[in-house]
Amino acid sequence: MTQILKKTAGAVVLLSASLLLGGCGGKQETAAQQGVAPVNVETYTVQQGSINLSDSYPATIKGKTDVEVRPQISGFITRVLVDEGQRVRRGQTLFTIDQVQLQAAVQQATATVAAARSQVATAQLTADNQRQLLEKNIISSYQYETAALQLQAAQAQLSQAEAALTSARKNLSYANVTAPSDGVVGSITQREGALASPSGPALTTISDNSQVYAYFSLNEKQVIEMTHGGALSLDAAIRNMPPVQLRLSDGSIYAKTGRVSTVAGLLDQSTGSASVRALFANENGMLRSGSTGEIVIPAITQDALLIPQKATYEIQDVKYVYVVGDSAKAVATPIKVLAQNDGVSYVVTDGLKVGDVIVTEGLGTIVRDGTLIAK
Repeated sequence: MTQILKKTAGAVVLLSASLLLGGCGGKQETAAQQGVAPVNVETYTVQQGSINLSDSYPATIKGKTDVEVRPQISGFITRVLVDEGQRVRRGQTLFTIDQVQLQAAVQQATATVAAARSQVATAQLTADNQRQLLEKNIISSYQYETAALQLQAAQAQLSQAEAALTSARKNLSYANVTAPSDGVVGSITQREGALASPSGPALTTISDNSQVYAYFSLNEKQVIEMTHGGALSLDAAIRNMPPVQLRLSDGSIYAKTGRVSTVAGLLDQSTGSASVRALFANENGMLRSGSTGEIVIPAITQDALLIPQKATYEIQDVKYVYVVGDSAKAVATPIKVLAQNDGVSYVVTDGLKVGDVIVTEGLGTIVRDGTLIAK
């Protein structure tokens, strides 16, 4: 019995020792897993530098002048002398309108003028004769004054006829619809045989695109920033703006730079923005009215805190970096950056300082908050 108890006690001791050793081994294995071996990843030391940034704004391109061409008289179009896209000079004939009735009106007015001149000549002879008779006391003054009044009436009729002739000739000249300015012909909406009238649709549009305007918008906050909170006048702020670029619809940059020339004095109540106009030279006529693009306004930021974009991650619109502190642990740190960037770096406005070390690889995979970073 005593031997049985001794064996049982020995077995219990062995089992307890085994459990104890097993427990110790488990703790060591867990520590190795949590193990805390530092990871080798790339880091970056925050420093100051200069960066070229830019803001882009959707823009609509218009010729310096876009003039609708309308006839000044009604009539059927007999000829179209230009084609769409053709460059024309001021005064060049674009369309002709049926001239038959207009020429007839000129001829009739010419005949009326000739008849009126004959009447004036006759009235003049009568008045001169009556004056001579009056001087000899052969007729009364009443008879002479009557003749003089008839002469004045004839002269008035001549003036009226000459005015009608001028009007008829003017209308005939309107039969040739000419270009109001140098430029390029737009879409031609009326062709031969169509009835044109001053109140009808425009025959075409002439766009003077030797220079073009690019229209874009700035919101109220941006306009205030331009003037440094009112420290500058708007005119001074415009003069201080750098040359701007035009990004075309295919993504390329137009060869010539432009200048911002005006900012509208009123904000659009529906959009809260002001219309801005930039002027670009367009000697080769590449830019056309109605085209679209983007205005690119450059800005050079000096002594900025720059970090690689790959060193950041985002949670609910907040950007974070992992800062490696004195303990060599990665600490998730929220930061603020400028909205403008060059696609490679961010300009940090809050959350970091010069000399901070941040992780640039393995974010969210091998590096998390509290991960030890090998130095």
